[in-house]
Amino acid sequence: MVDEIIKSMQSKMDKTVDALKKDFGTIRTGKANPMMVEDVRVDYYGTLTPLNQLGKIACPEPRVILITPFEKGMLKDIEKAIFAASLGLTPNNDGSSIRINIPELTGERRKELAKVVKQKAEEKKVAIRNIRRDANDELKKHQSEMSQDEMKGHQDKIQKITDSYIAKLGDLEKEKEKEITTL
Repeated sequence: MVDEIIKSMQSKMDKTVDALKKDFGTIRTGKANPMMVEDVRVDYYGTLTPLNQLGKIACPEPRVILITPFEKGMLKDIEKAIFAASLGLTPNNDGSSIRINIPELTGERRKELAKVVKQKAEEKKVAIRNIRRDANDELKKHQSEMSQDEMKGHQDKIQKITDSYIAKLGDLEKEKEKEITTL
C-alpha cells in the first residue's frame, strides 16, 4: 500500500519534470529549436491542429527553422498561426516552405527570459510540493494500520524523494538560465 502511494507520487513527479523540460523547450535561447513552434495551433479545416502534425519542422542552420507543410495549401494558415502565437518570430513564405530566422537576443530580452524560466520552474516546484502533500494525505488515511515510527519513516521517505525532484528542477532551471544568458 505504501509502495503504491510512493510509485504513484514518483510517476506524477516524473510527469512534472517532463512538463518543465517541454516548457523550457519552447523558450527562445537565440538558437533555432523545432520545439519553439511545434505546438503552434493551426486552423486545419476548422480544427486547431498542432503544427508538428501538419508538416516537417527542421533546423537546417543554427538560427533558422524550416517548416515544410505536407499540403502546400496550408502555407498561409501556418504563417497566420505563427503570427497569432505571439512568439516574436517572423515567418517568411517562399511558396513551398516557411523559413523563420531567429534573431539574436538582446541583453534585456535575455533577462526577461531568465525571469520566465524562474517562474516556470517555481510553478513546477509548487506542483511537486502539492504531489507530496497528496501522498502524505493518502498515507494518513492508512495511519491506523501502522505505528507512529513507521508513519514517520514513510513521511521521511516521501520528503527525501520530494527533495530529489526539487533538486532536479533546480538543475534544469540553472541549465536553461545558463543557456539563455550565455552569449
